[in-house]
Amino acid sequence: MAKKSITKRWIFNNLGVVVLSLLVIDMAIIYAIQNYFYSSARQYLVSKLNAVTSVLSMHSQDSSANFSAEMRKMLETFNEKDKIELMAINSKGRVVLTSSGFSPDAKDIMPDYKEALEKNEGYNVYRLGGGEKVLAVSVPITSMSNEYSAVRMVTSLTEIDNTIKSYSAVVTMVCVTIILIIVITGLYFAGSIVRPIRQISGIARKFALGDFSTRIENDSDDEIGDLCTAINNMADELSATEAMKNEFISSVSHELRTPLTAIKGWAETLMIDGGGSPDTMKKGVGVIVNETERLSQMVEELLDFSRMQSGHFTLQNANMDILAELGDAVLIYSDKARRENQEIIYDEPDMLPFVFGDKNRIRQVFINVIDNALKYSSAGDTVTIKAYEKGGNIIVSVKDTGCGIKKSDLAKVKTKFYKANHTRRGSGIGLAVADEIISMHGGSLDIDSEGEGLGTTVTITLPAVKQ
Repeated sequence: MAKKSITKRWIFNNLGVVVLSLLVIDMAIIYAIQNYFYSSARQYLVSKLNAVTSVLSMHSQDSSANFSAEMRKMLETFNEKDKIELMAINSKGRVVLTSSGFSPDAKDIMPDYKEALEKNEGYNVYRLGGGEKVLAVSVPITSMSNEYSAVRMVTSLTEIDNTIKSYSAVVTMVCVTIILIIVITGLYFAGSIVRPIRQISGIARKFALGDFSTRIENDSDDEIGDLCTAINNMADELSATEAMKNEFISSVSHELRTPLTAIKGWAETLMIDGGGSPDTMKKGVGVIVNETERLSQMVEELLDFSRMQSGHFTLQNANMDILAELGDAVLIYSDKARRENQEIIYDEPDMLPFVFGDKNRIRQVFINVIDNALKYSSAGDTVTIKAYEKGGNIIVSVKDTGCGIKKSDLAKVKTKFYKANHTRRGSGIGLAVADEIISMHGGSLDIDSEGEGLGTTVTITLPAVKQ
């Protein structure tokens, strides 16, 4: 099926309506011009005939001979006989006298004469035997003898028609000019819409093939310009997401390979040496357990992320003691902090209101946040954890003195696949999962940092159960 372009549809629809409208207007104007000139000519002849009848009315009581003599005199002395022919019509409806001296064609039809007898004035536009177009106007007269019944004037319309044609040509040229202007401006306007749409269509096809490098040239500040800007912004986001996804795949591959290599290496060592010394066996088993926990945590993050993307992530909500879950998370990382020569400072409050939520997921968030705080800190740094109630909410803050985050990266750190520090291990989805979990609980997870080397503060806010 052939495509119907916007330009063609505009030409056939909008331009068709415009042309038809202008054609109607053109015909109406030409008709008005013709009517104006014909009416003016008729009124002129009527005024002349009224002047004639006024003179004749002064002799209406004269004898037939005197009245006829006056009629002949008026026809002979008529001063516009070169343009207008004055005629006298007898009581039988025949032209008996003319200002030109020539007798008219006996076959001439005079509906204007009949109309004049009925309405005191009549006019008619017709063609003579030679094809000349004329205007005839008749008015009735009265006399004692009743020899004459009307006077009639006939004038050629050739000059008037030529004038009408000149005006009509001007009007038609104006209409044609308007149509050309509308066509040119319309095609330009349609092109200004079609060109970006074609670019968008071409770029969309490239996007479908995974090429996000092309951008739309945008020099307009209207809705089309907004659309082009939105498409370019979308391309930037898709390109960034694609880059983060590729980095995520590379990072996850590395994160999976590292513990698997360690597990395989120690498993082979223990298998070959039969365990070796107790210290060696203990060390090897410890490495295997730790790396297995890393793998398990990473797989759980990936599964959670997959469930969130598919909409199958659910919560098992109930009233929970948030201090118990936070205390467990702190306990899990206390030994690790000591081994890394780091310090966790946590002054647990006596009691806080319950939170309605999934305790396992909330503990998962605390573990992720504390793990990040230690991961992005160095030996000698501290992680300070506080929990308190404020304004009907439970606030948990985790503040470290580690490497910090650039101001430009703060808005992106919760984005999936994003890693502010590429030198540290991690998949880049842990914070995205944690943020989604807190959002599903009706709370918020906020991250703030004064800059690189100045540490980071993560603030978790959850609504408390009303007592």
